[in-house]
Amino acid sequence: MKSSANPGDLVEVHLSKTIYEGTLLESSEKGIVLLKLDTGYNIGFNKKDILEIKVLKKASLKTEKLEIKKDFQKPNIALILTGGTIANRYDSKTGAVAPLSSPEELFKFYPEIFEIANVAKIEVPFMKASEDMDYKDWQKIAKITKELLNDSNIKGVIVAHGTDTLHYTSSALSFFIKDLNKPVVLTYSQRSSDRASSDAALNLKCSALAAISDIAEVMLVGHGSTNDDFCYAMPGTKVRKLHSSKRDAFKVVNAEPFAKIFPAPAGVHQEGARTSSRPANTESGGNRIEILREYNLRNNKKVKLDLKFEEKIALLKFYPGQDPNILNYYLKNKYKGIIIEASGLGHVPALTSKNSWIPILKEIVSKGIFVGITTQCIYGRVDPYVYSNLRKLHEIGALFLEDMLAETAFVKLGWVLGHPEWNVKEKMLENISGELNDRLGG
Repeated sequence: MKSSANPGDLVEVHLSKTIYEGTLLESSEKGIVLLKLDTGYNIGFNKKDILEIKVLKKASLKTEKLEIKKDFQKPNIALILTGGTIANRYDSKTGAVAPLSSPEELFKFYPEIFEIANVAKIEVPFMKASEDMDYKDWQKIAKITKELLNDSNIKGVIVAHGTDTLHYTSSALSFFIKDLNKPVVLTYSQRSSDRASSDAALNLKCSALAAISDIAEVMLVGHGSTNDDFCYAMPGTKVRKLHSSKRDAFKVVNAEPFAKIFPAPAGVHQEGARTSSRPANTESGGNRIEILREYNLRNNKKVKLDLKFEEKIALLKFYPGQDPNILNYYLKNKYKGIIIEASGLGHVPALTSKNSWIPILKEIVSKGIFVGITTQCIYGRVDPYVYSNLRKLHEIGALFLEDMLAETAFVKLGWVLGHPEWNVKEKMLENISGELNDRLGG
């Protein structure tokens, strides 16, 4: 069988009794033809079973030049692209998603963001999957964010980021950035930008509205439900990814969102929701921001950075029957601190179990290694006084970290230990960026 079809072409694959239409994909297997159907699913055929591959439309080889027009009556925002699904598109040759070839390509899919604000600056410090990031990447993002926040022409900053470790980055920026003067908005997409079910369009529109609002906070903005109806603006230190694939994957834990954001429906004239001098609901041009809690107001401060970070820290999840000798690894390798994600109110084996953690933890604490206790439970707080084994853990010097999320505690510990002059226990229990909620019930 001969054919002029190439990967990316729209074709018909003719079998003896059936004809399939779709986009021809590259195949790594000899003798197999791959096709992406309109449903989004891929299907494979043995070349021997194919009578004809008919080309319906050749793939375009031209690179479309995108001209971004600016309306100088609209506020300016800045965008930092770091990678992740929100910065990916469908590759017609492979059938997989691949990174956008340029930042401008993102706006080919989402011109609606320009109905709200001008994207005056675009920064691309790196393009990485979020699971490949570490504290050095958080520091790079913070440095760029600081410069943009101190630019008088920029109203706010959006950071587009992968989902899997987004809440680590939002925590890091919450601690690294001091004297915050404008909104810092982290956003994401669970589905690539060219899919009909992509959540990126709504998330970017909501993020643009948050970026020009009065909410001078580090916040994560994304779908509030599985529908394309509204987003939540969530505090950077009290948010967690709670679903692997749903569009409303991120939820606030042990706190409340700052706001609900309702972008104007498609076809309705849009303009940024007006800002105000105090926390209040705002509405303009069909866009609406419903305030849910107090927040820090936009101001004229100059942003500073505190990027110190100790990398010899660990986040350890306890499980039943776990050998406490795993803790010796951190002792041997001279770690400076450990966050233990314990069960319930902060439980690890302490009294009757043959696998009691107390002897090794006591030695670890005596060597000056910080031990912080958080809970595996999604909601609630740890408490060292309810059970005798918890009191034992408290007595040897482990610090119970109230309702702080384990991931936030990990990031905060690295930041706190980066300052040898600080009292670690006092600083870990100081509510610096909204990571602790004293009003939360037991």
